Amino acid sequence: MDMKEVRAIIRPSRMARLRDALRAIPNFPGVTIITAEGFTAPAAVHKRTVREELTDFSPKVLVCVLCEEAMVDTIRQAIFDTCSTGTVGDGLVWVVDVQATHRIRDRSALSRPSDAGAEGAGT
Repeated sequence: MDMKEVRAIIRPSRMARLRDALRAIPNFPGVTIITAEGFTAPAAVHKRTVREELTDFSPKVLVCVLCEEAMVDTIRQAIFDTCSTGTVGDGLVWVVDVQATHRIRDRSALSRPSDAGAEGAGT
């Protein structure tokens, strides 16, 4: 069974909607959320003042979901549907291959994200 990690950088204001959408997915394995800051590619925005250039970091959320390959499209679609505002700065979604997962407690290899139980929700 191939494992993937779906990652997304989203606006914090969209997190509650995304959480509800992810929880509605049957057999959803869990999610890890990381608070982050970032800025968009300079070529994607208009020229700004020096002050704006120095303080242009905006709050973001990094969403990480470890899942079976069969769930990737459903999770990605939930992110698109709930996090898009149609403006610059909505974020990105990408998928990473997962070679192996192991429970830290007993070093056992996990074949599915659900094997992680309460201690390993998401990643």
